[in-house]
Amino acid sequence: MSELERARTVILVEGASDRAALEALAARLGLDLSARRTVVVSMGGATNIHRFVERLGPRGLGLRLGGLCDAGEEHHFRAALGRSGLGTELEPQGFHVCVADLEDELIRALGVAEVERVIAEQDELRSLRTFRNQPAQRGRPADQQLRRFLGTTSGRKIRYGRVLVEALEPTLVPEPLVRALDRG
Repeated sequence: MSELERARTVILVEGASDRAALEALAARLGLDLSARRTVVVSMGGATNIHRFVERLGPRGLGLRLGGLCDAGEEHHFRAALGRSGLGTELEPQGFHVCVADLEDELIRALGVAEVERVIAEQDELRSLRTFRNQPAQRGRPADQQLRRFLGTTSGRKIRYGRVLVEALEPTLVPEPLVRALDRG
């Protein structure tokens, strides 16, 4: 039996890094998603939200929906929920918005120095220094450099979604992530 066949609740997220972060956060907080019959589903981009809401929501499998999105993608989520008859308000439907994106939330929660420490633990401090020395990065704020760095190599956002969450103290977890998991 697949995860979705057992699921009661689905948390829709834009990509694999969001999924990795939420699953790592659930483990960090001692939440057993499987026991709660909750599945985090990566949609492969925010523009796919309508298809997932139709397939999994009230008109499809009838699962309880929730989700997490970037601020720049909020309009896709509102439109999809509206077209599906669920209304355009996100929070009452269990959908939450990251201020900019997941990486921004984690960097702000941990602080630049702690994110740099985690990058050093991942043996990528030299790569970060090289990246910061590129002309396009010089003079940019450190938090913006870190956000961009996390997305420069295939698979890096997924790995750091996990390890940055694991570095968080439970009291520092960004609110949109906590609320998304509360849906399950």
